[in-house]
Amino acid sequence: MVRLTRAQQQERTQAAVLAAARAEFAEHGYADAKIDRIAERAELTRGAVYSNFPSKRALYLAVLLDSLPPADTAPATPVPEGPAEALGAFARTWLERLPLTGDTPAGGNLQLRSLAGVFDDEPGRTALAQVTRLEALLLALALESCGPRLPAPVRRVRLAELVVTLLSGAGHLAERAVGFGDPFDVVRACQHLADLDLADAWHPPHLPYVGPAHAVREAWQPPQALTDQLTGRHVGLDADGVIVVLGTGRLAAAEEAVRAARPGDQVTVVVVTGDPAELGRLVRLRIGDLAWCLRRVFGQDTGSPRLVLDDRGAVAAAFGVRDAEDTEAAVRLRAGEIVARANGRGAAHAAATAGDTTAGRSGGATP
Repeated sequence: MVRLTRAQQQERTQAAVLAAARAEFAEHGYADAKIDRIAERAELTRGAVYSNFPSKRALYLAVLLDSLPPADTAPATPVPEGPAEALGAFARTWLERLPLTGDTPAGGNLQLRSLAGVFDDEPGRTALAQVTRLEALLLALALESCGPRLPAPVRRVRLAELVVTLLSGAGHLAERAVGFGDPFDVVRACQHLADLDLADAWHPPHLPYVGPAHAVREAWQPPQALTDQLTGRHVGLDADGVIVVLGTGRLAAAEEAVRAARPGDQVTVVVVTGDPAELGRLVRLRIGDLAWCLRRVFGQDTGSPRLVLDDRGAVAAAFGVRDAEDTEAAVRLRAGEIVARANGRGAAHAAATAGDTTAGRSGGATP
């Protein structure tokens, strides 16, 4: 008889719970699923389920995460020639998840990786709104990087937000009226949106009033074994550039670092949370889902900053900040040292413009 280690036994238990939960959610949906039935399906006790997943929401998110395709299986495709072609390809990839007419409502929601009715509390709604804004930024940066290089970079965040809105609406409608509408019409609509003039500009009114970062000389010992959520590659946090640590309530501030960063800067966004079971899984799910679509369309180089999920607080501890949902802190690295540090609202912009008084006065330089 082979004796399992404690870690192996826990892994086996989690796998059994996930399989049982997937069947329960597919049959009854999130709202009507019961932990007692999941435990019975897994031939475990209710306590055994909760010892591995602290809530039904955490378990549902784990099931959705388990359904994501592996990061290294995105097929290589030709790089789009421009935003319209890219948006069409992105929409086709995203719409592959739509349920078919014969799917059950609960099963269709699982396929959609639907979060309808899952986050009904204020921290959850805030995190979901912020991660959606981060998704739009990442899509926009990918769109900005494709096509001919223009003398002045064109911001496409409002375009990306519009596309995310359209695709999300198609998904929500598919939950209530499966088979309604033509997905190919949605694809064509996304393509045509690329020609829409949204007068997009980057002039946040508060940035000129952000205080400068503090000049420091601190040794930097970054945590190891970190992964870029967008590429699946190992990340080392020792390159010259800017590292921004953001809680799930401050993710929109990532753009402040991206726009103010100097040419050649390595920008790394680190997402921290004090709730790894739920909010951490939410970020991992949504960014993992988006990253799969981006890799399908743009390949590994999407023009985005590196994105690290620090749901265990290792980077936050190294920074000396809290792993809280309202955290915003940033540093500028040079030659392995922290040479500028900022905390609080505007920290991402302050660290990115450290030593650049012109960018600090104007409210951010466009890369």
